[in-house]
Amino acid sequence: MVTVASRQLTLDRAAGFTWRALLVALGVVVVVLVLAELRILVIPAVVALLLTTIVKPPADALVRRRVPPAIAVAGVMVGYLALLVGIGVLLAPSVREQFAELGPTLTESRQEIEDWLVEGPLELSREDIDRYTQQILDQFRSGGSGLAEGVVAGATIVGEILAGLLLGYILLFFFVKDADRLTGFVVRQVRPEHHDLLRSIGRRVWQVIGGYIRGTAIVAFVDATIIGIGLALIGVPLVGPLMVLTFFGAFLPLVGAVAAGLVAVLVALVSGGVGDALLAAAVVVAVQQIEGDVLAPIVLGRAVRLHPVIVLAALTAGAVLGGIVGAFLAVPVAAVAVAVGSELRAHGIIGPEPISESPEGSARGG
Repeated sequence: MVTVASRQLTLDRAAGFTWRALLVALGVVVVVLVLAELRILVIPAVVALLLTTIVKPPADALVRRRVPPAIAVAGVMVGYLALLVGIGVLLAPSVREQFAELGPTLTESRQEIEDWLVEGPLELSREDIDRYTQQILDQFRSGGSGLAEGVVAGATIVGEILAGLLLGYILLFFFVKDADRLTGFVVRQVRPEHHDLLRSIGRRVWQVIGGYIRGTAIVAFVDATIIGIGLALIGVPLVGPLMVLTFFGAFLPLVGAVAAGLVAVLVALVSGGVGDALLAAAVVVAVQQIEGDVLAPIVLGRAVRLHPVIVLAALTAGAVLGGIVGAFLAVPVAAVAVAVGSELRAHGIIGPEPISESPEGSARGG
């Protein structure tokens, strides 16, 4: 028999859970917004922290072999950089050869596009195409000041990217080399009785960050493989470079996937015309939709121990609130928040207190 006291107890628990969930959600939103505003500093630091999970293990292995820490860290970082350069060098000959083959087809592709505009569903005339082309050229000529402003803005963005890369590289070096000193400094800021808790939180956060990197790499590999197979079946050239571009683009939410897909469609358009471009676009869009709505939530959810629904909600909320930066930070921030909350709950710091019922209440409830 359910008593009034039991129903009140259930309502109290539901209310407590609701306000805690809202408080956590509000905290995640505030953190994402603040981090998005400080993106010039935050993004290099976050990227460096994420890359620490793949640089530190081999660097620690070298240190255990009595290699000085600074040399070990620098050697591993240079090794990873050399690996990226090596991939570029291996792909360069095929890219150069296939681009040379694409050159003679540019004029043919332009003619095919014009024929499709005339004979296709748009039913434009040659005069309309010439007029629109001339209007675009006139717009470029008359927009000299706007173009100059765009060039300045673009140069500013490039400068920020270069500065961010340099800052991130320096932060990565010190995050790996001085990890123990930085951890010790943080631990010393709390009372001794909380040291074990803080170390437990640090271990959980480290596991979450490493899982996020591994999960993203798995998603990127699957995307690049499926899109590469699709492009190869269509007959699009430069499949290898496009797969590499798709793989690295997956680490940058929204923009990376769109940019890689757009490049693939443009290559298909130049090499095979409108038909191949439409097929390539269908492959790219289908894979990206499956990846964004199914694959990424499942893989990242398992990697960072979050439910796929939470991952999908975090990605959507981050993109809406903080744009590209918000989408990039949403899942790691949510995963870290949940990991910290789990450790605090495991140590009895947060969470519902045990409720004991009086003997009279138990007797009445029976």
